[in-house]
Amino acid sequence: MSEFGTLESRVRRKSLLSKVMKPEDTIQFFKPGMNLGWSGFTPAGYPKAVPIALADHVEKNSLQGKWKFNLFIGASVGAETEDRWATLDMIDRRWPYQTGKNIAKGINEGRIRMGDKHLGLFAQDVGYGFYTENGRMDLAIIEVSAITEDCGLALTSSCGIVPELMMVADRIIIEVNTGQPSFEGMHDIIMQQKPPHRQPFLITSAEHRVGSPYVPCDPDKIIAIVESKHRDKGRAFSEMDDTSEAIAAHIMDFFSHEVKRGRLPENLLPLQSGVGSIANAVVGGLAKGPFSNLTVYTEVLQDTMLDLFDSGKLNYASACSLSLSEKPGFPRFFENWDKYAPKIVLRPLSVSNAPEPIRRLGVIAMNTPVEFDIYAHANSTLVGGTRMINGLGGSGDFLRNGFLKMMHTPSTRPSKTDPNGITCVVPKAPHIDHTEHDLDCVVTEQGLADLRGLAPKDRAKLIIEKCAHPEYKPILKDYLEMASKECLAKGIGHEPQLFDRAFKMQQNLAVNGTMKIKSWDIKVDLCE
Repeated sequence: MSEFGTLESRVRRKSLLSKVMKPEDTIQFFKPGMNLGWSGFTPAGYPKAVPIALADHVEKNSLQGKWKFNLFIGASVGAETEDRWATLDMIDRRWPYQTGKNIAKGINEGRIRMGDKHLGLFAQDVGYGFYTENGRMDLAIIEVSAITEDCGLALTSSCGIVPELMMVADRIIIEVNTGQPSFEGMHDIIMQQKPPHRQPFLITSAEHRVGSPYVPCDPDKIIAIVESKHRDKGRAFSEMDDTSEAIAAHIMDFFSHEVKRGRLPENLLPLQSGVGSIANAVVGGLAKGPFSNLTVYTEVLQDTMLDLFDSGKLNYASACSLSLSEKPGFPRFFENWDKYAPKIVLRPLSVSNAPEPIRRLGVIAMNTPVEFDIYAHANSTLVGGTRMINGLGGSGDFLRNGFLKMMHTPSTRPSKTDPNGITCVVPKAPHIDHTEHDLDCVVTEQGLADLRGLAPKDRAKLIIEKCAHPEYKPILKDYLEMASKECLAKGIGHEPQLFDRAFKMQQNLAVNGTMKIKSWDIKVDLCE
């Protein structure tokens, strides 16, 4: 008996109780090479008991590299599942976003084939059958809080791509999590049809519900019911520091300016904040800021969203996932369930990240890149243009479609030999996830550059002046002046770049451990 109820009380369609089995008994349903779809989104709401049992089986029977699967999940899931699978060489393909040192290592060493995708597009494309040869998933593993009498699935702490998996999965294993409170009633599920029969998402406010609390499921597809008591591992964040607080302060000042100019209402517009420590800090800044009666329309709710609720300034939040930390985030949420739960709705990824409601509501989008260049092209995924970190995530869904589109990052990061050895403002981004056309503002602890209405060379001057670290500002100014002079002289100067020098800072980092070059002269070798 769990303090949160029994399996029997959670499974209200009693005929399914005949399919209850232990996690290890489900191994019979798996074969190498299968296409697997999981619930889950940014370490929340993902299956745990069955993936862990399968990993135990592979490890016990020395099947590493022999039992490999293709994983399709809304975003990242807990390290005890996908990252452990990576250590056991159990992953062949992985779409579209992941978290973990070992899975990232496998991707960058070429052992795991990863495909990256805007998360909102990935969700709908799964339903379209784009990712497998026959358009189907062999097996879906879904974590739920409860199953209704008519086989409706009440999900847990995220929605992910579960509605789409119900459309394309041939067989389904359900994990019923009795180790935490039931999330029943928190979800707003829309089951979309394929074009030309798609219907509009008539969401007119963050709190507006337009669907059902349950995901419909064909009971004949369910081959096993497994009880789970595993909690989400969640996502841990570093504490706010001077840099993140300065970034938050610049954003608060900008919002105040926009309110005074009449471009934003006093309670702003619905807010979106991406994953990561800086995004978490920006939300923390809002909790201390002057704005009230706020709403959130985003994909993840992180720990400081609870601070924003507690401050009395946040009225309601719509998301795809509760991306709280394992401690203290989830325990804090569960202990104050009656305070937080009525103010939150969780939607499927294909809805939370859909362009239509983002544009209709006028969402303010705030996300963190690896770096951006002087013309406001941003790199969110590939360090050095080649090394995958996690994936694009949902940033592009919001940056392309929001009312205000912002990216924030420290102006520098430390290298192994220099505390400011890496500038996050570069002449040209070595990989571009978000083009200059998608960004209105870029922010570092140095300042905020409002790029709206500016031509490329004017953008570059402002970004260098407002956002670059003082140690890199003269280096970047020299590059812009040199590139402008040479390109304008040739009549090709709309967005000046010198491709024989644009990546010299990155080359210097690789050789000398810092991006502080001493000369842009191509006749001068990399600086020692």
